[in-house]
Amino acid sequence: MFKRIALPALLAPALLLGGCGTYNGGVGSIYQPVVQRTDYVFDLNTTGYGLAQGEQQRLAGWLGSMRLGYGDKIAIDDGGDGSTAREAIAAEAGRYGVLLSDKAPVTVGQVAPGTVRVVVTRTTASVPNCPDFSRVYQPDYSASTSSNYGCATNSNLAAMVADPADLVRGQPGSPVSDPASGSRAVKVYRDATPTGAAPLKPAGAPGGGGK
Repeated sequence: MFKRIALPALLAPALLLGGCGTYNGGVGSIYQPVVQRTDYVFDLNTTGYGLAQGEQQRLAGWLGSMRLGYGDKIAIDDGGDGSTAREAIAAEAGRYGVLLSDKAPVTVGQVAPGTVRVVVTRTTASVPNCPDFSRVYQPDYSASTSSNYGCATNSNLAAMVADPADLVRGQPGSPVSDPASGSRAVKVYRDATPTGAAPLKPAGAPGGGGK
């Protein structure tokens, strides 16, 4: 004789096991890239003509250790004294293809008289708590995704984006459009020489299929 076993009794162990770990009941990833900004400061001594003796070499060594790249920003905080060291600092920043920003971020501590502060702002993107294999993927009949769902896609996005700040505010589009470049693809398609089958002939022409 066969005994009937209730379906909930069979599903109970699976539901209990599937309930452990991170639960995601939707189709969107609960893990998203997090952008963090860090300001690095470096104070230099100045004179009435620019940087003091030896400060140019100190600045070059510091910027080299920072390994500047795309997305990094450099600003100058002179404490409102209007330091003349801007040209020397801009020259060192230009070696890395970085332009000076017009406005320096607020940093801890005041700029002492006779000094200028160089601020390097760097943003990074990462996806915390990924990968996440805390929830075993198995049929749990609740239409939920795995705990690691979306980790690979969002982690790769955070690692490959050139400027992580673009994940926050994006980039503005061009306010104007060049008709010559905007219609170039269509023009190439229209001017292309047909290949493969013979071109169609107009109706009424010999062999054109018209009556």
